[in-house]
Amino acid sequence: MAQKQSILGRIGQLTRANINSLLDKAEDPEKMLDQLVRDYTSSIAEAQDAVAQTIGNLRLAEADHAEDVAAVKEWGSKAIAASQKADSMRAAGQTAEADKFDSLAKVALSKQISFENEAKTAAPQIAAQNATVEQLKAGLINMQGKLEELKGKRDQLVARAKTAEAQAKVQDAVSSINVLDPTSELSRFEEKVRRDEAQVAGQAELASSSLDAQFAELEGDSTQTEVEARLAELKALASGNQSSISE
Repeated sequence: MAQKQSILGRIGQLTRANINSLLDKAEDPEKMLDQLVRDYTSSIAEAQDAVAQTIGNLRLAEADHAEDVAAVKEWGSKAIAASQKADSMRAAGQTAEADKFDSLAKVALSKQISFENEAKTAAPQIAAQNATVEQLKAGLINMQGKLEELKGKRDQLVARAKTAEAQAKVQDAVSSINVLDPTSELSRFEEKVRRDEAQVAGQAELASSSLDAQFAELEGDSTQTEVEARLAELKALASGNQSSISE
């Protein structure tokens, strides 16, 4: 059980790592964060296996305890039966036979006491193990939540890093503009941006037109279906009226 708890403790230390400070030291922040996610995911899988094993052992202990409780009842019944038989034999004057059944009753009672002791010893241990299992389950749920948080943090930091890289490239481009003729360089840069924006707008318009056409086709199908349904109703009504006239 201590081994299982140590796994959760190790993973807890991992979740408390300062990702921003690691990002500053990493040569490739994105790879570092991806590795961190993989390590954490692997640790959770390891913890899940350990907790599953703990639960399995607990269920075995519970099954053994249930068998002990059943055995207590069974040997108690045997002791009662043997004692009653001994009393019956003694009342009939069969003392030797009566003593034999009393001996059997004592053996049954001894067995009953033995199983009672095992059940009493196991009960608090099982209760403690149940409490530990619940803690481990809660720990796993918490770890899975931390994993999602880590993934979100990773995405944010990678996006920020790429934005910073893009900004740096823009700054380099701006700083490399010919100081003798900045207007022409900026104009070409602006024209490129405008072309990119126009291309994006054209793609959006094309996608919108395609989507509108799909909805128009869907509405046309719906109208045609309604026309067919109403025509069927008219034919059914006319057929009914003719039947009434013929009658």
